Amino acid sequence: MGRGGCGLWAQTSVLLCFCLLQAQSFTLIKSNLCKWCDHSSPVCEDNVCMSNCSLTSYCTLAEEVCVAIWRKDNVSVSVRTLCYNPQDMLENIMLTNYSSKECLMTPQHSEDGLLFICGCIGEHECNDRLIFDKGVNGFSKLKSKDVIPVVVISLVPPLLVAVIATMAFYLYRTRQLGKKPKDWGPRRTHYQSLDPAECQVNGSNYRSKLPSLSDDVNSEISSTCANNLNHNTEQLPIQLEALVGKGRFAEVWRARLSHNEGGQYETVAVKIFPAVEYSSWCNERAIFSDANLKHENIMQFLTAEERGGTAAAPQRQYWLIMAYYNMGNLQDFLTGHILTWTELCSLAGSVARGLAHLHSDTTPCGTLKVPIAHRDLKSSNIVLKNHSECALCDFGLALQLDLSLTVDDFANSGQVGTARYMAPEVLESRVNLEDLESFKQIDIYSMALVLWEMVSRCDVIGEVKSYEPPFGSKVCEKPCIDSMRDLVLRDRGRPDIPASWTAHPGMKLVCATITECWDHDPEARLTAHCVVERFNTLAQEELENSICTHAPILPSTEAQSPSLPSLPPCTDHSTGIHPHFTSDTQISVSSRQLSQM
Repeated sequence: MGRGGCGLWAQTSVLLCFCLLQAQSFTLIKSNLCKWCDHSSPVCEDNVCMSNCSLTSYCTLAEEVCVAIWRKDNVSVSVRTLCYNPQDMLENIMLTNYSSKECLMTPQHSEDGLLFICGCIGEHECNDRLIFDKGVNGFSKLKSKDVIPVVVISLVPPLLVAVIATMAFYLYRTRQLGKKPKDWGPRRTHYQSLDPAECQVNGSNYRSKLPSLSDDVNSEISSTCANNLNHNTEQLPIQLEALVGKGRFAEVWRARLSHNEGGQYETVAVKIFPAVEYSSWCNERAIFSDANLKHENIMQFLTAEERGGTAAAPQRQYWLIMAYYNMGNLQDFLTGHILTWTELCSLAGSVARGLAHLHSDTTPCGTLKVPIAHRDLKSSNIVLKNHSECALCDFGLALQLDLSLTVDDFANSGQVGTARYMAPEVLESRVNLEDLESFKQIDIYSMALVLWEMVSRCDVIGEVKSYEPPFGSKVCEKPCIDSMRDLVLRDRGRPDIPASWTAHPGMKLVCATITECWDHDPEARLTAHCVVERFNTLAQEELENSICTHAPILPSTEAQSPSLPSLPPCTDHSTGIHPHFTSDTQISVSSRQLSQM
């Protein structure tokens, strides 16, 4: 028993000593609790900065201390916090003062900017509070040496611009005062107004003919001044006349823009956003502010203004002032009119050209531009300029497809649009955010439904029924996303295309184009440029058939065939729109026909 008891006591003593050593080691390790972030943005006040690091960690070795590295370059200020052995080199620097309980920053030599480093031990997270010396070589010197020159340099360019702008305005005003005003022309506003010859004058009932702006000489002048904001403090002399439309975000009014006290004015459209829809106004204003958006098939934008917020008008409003088209939107027009084949080709082609311009990364002249996805394309968001041309409008949900944006930026855009016109991938919330073409393919699906609406009201399909929106007989007037998801995704439903519609050879090609544009697979859909080419081909064949119809009949061994050929394959037009597309075959046919005349 004595020998066994001694053995048991020896084992117990060894185990107890081992536990005490481990506890002591653990206590040493636990005592060094440090902030540990590779990068954080500090918050500074006076000569003290907080690391703003949210992560902490125990040092793995007892000899390690808490370290903070404060770095400033031309762009930003950052802090790195960690545990480190002071006996080792840290970024080619040996720690000298690390026994203090406070993290006292010491300046270090650096070729990339300012560098301060500190070490501390004994207090938990002692490298969170960084203390700079207030002396000559400390934090105050940092402020006076770097902040003041930056502020001075930053103020120089705005001051120079202000001086130059003041001188230019003064010279402009002195020159204008010396000129004699013309008696026959109305006074122009500070932005480029519409053609005065086509405006209402002295109260006569003569609406402005805005559709011709893109065709006349003044359109070039307007294009240089349109898409600009009204930076003047004086608001434009606009008088609202009648409410012509109302959507989810804003109301559209017909308004009178006065030019002078003589009663000369022109009719404009004013889109009024309430204060709660400020973000929608900002987004549409940003889209319109791009000068490269100017196109004959895009709504002409004049200026933007902020109204209200005063004692006389306390309710703040945000205005977009645009050209006014008195024929209304495409949906209302289709409700009361039946299209001819020529009107269908012209109107549908103009819709495709407008969308192709939005999607293109260049203008027709070759200037680089940022592609834009409309994201709410429907017949009520398309206005009629005349019986042969449309213009896209309502860019409140539009998205600039800027290559600098990240997937997260696009993900924040949300599931937007009108449920009836939503593409399958939007209804399913499975849009490929890594490919910008995905947003364009969504617009193509919506355009296919608009083209179907137009075809359903064309006189060449046989019996033309009353206007009906897409899926009108299958869903309610304002369907929800769940209803459209069941119809489009689960049942793979699409609007009906009866066999009688395809009896006309040209209409057969249009219906084939529609079917390809609303394909369930986004990547299988046509591009807007390809749709433009197809309608240009139809227009070219229509012209050739017209020439054949009016040409004198001459003896010929070759048989004349006025029927439409099959469509040529679409080419890739990623760099612009080609509005006058013709194939080699079509050119040779036209030459042969002309030679026989």
